[in-house]
Amino acid sequence: MSAVTGRRRVPVWLGVGVVVLAAVGGGGTWLLRDELFHPLGDARACDGSDLRLPGVITAGGATLPADASDIHYLTRNGSVEVTFLSRRTPDYLHRAGILPEGKALFDQKYGTKGEAGNADEKIALPDGLCGTSLRVPVWQYHSTAANGTSVDVTVERSTLFQDALRSPARAVVTFTS
Repeated sequence: MSAVTGRRRVPVWLGVGVVVLAAVGGGGTWLLRDELFHPLGDARACDGSDLRLPGVITAGGATLPADASDIHYLTRNGSVEVTFLSRRTPDYLHRAGILPEGKALFDQKYGTKGEAGNADEKIALPDGLCGTSLRVPVWQYHSTAANGTSVDVTVERSTLFQDALRSPARAVVTFTS
C-alpha cells in the first residue's frame, strides 16, 4: 500500500479574489480618507467641532468670498469660528454689514488696531481653531446685527500700505449661529 502524499492546491480563483477584495477595500479607504479621519467627515472642521457646516459657509451674515481658501472652522456650543484666506475680504466685510459701504477699511468707528509688530510675527488662532496663524499687524472689527448676534473679525493688514489689507489676507470670523 503506498501512501500518496501531496499538497493541497488552493484554487487560483480564490487567490485572485482575495487580491481584488484587498484592492477594492484599500482603494475605497483611500477615496474616503478625508471623511474617515476628519471631525464630522469634513476636512475643514477642527477637532472638537460639534456641528458640521454646509459646503458654502455663511459667516456673520454673508457667504465667504468666492476665492476663499485654506478654510477651517470650529463649532462649539452654538458659537462658530472660521478662518480663511482671500483677496476679497473687504467685499466680505461690506456684504456681511460689518463695515458699511463707503466707509474706510480702518474707520475706528467700526474697528480697532490689533496686535502690531514685526511682519514675520504670528498671532495664534483662538483655542481649538486649526489652520494657519495670522500675521501682524491686524485690524479687529466688531459688529452687532439687528437680532443681537455679535460678529468679530480679525484680519491681516498690509505691511506696505497703511490703508490696505494684505493680499491675500487671512481672516478669523467669530459669531454665534
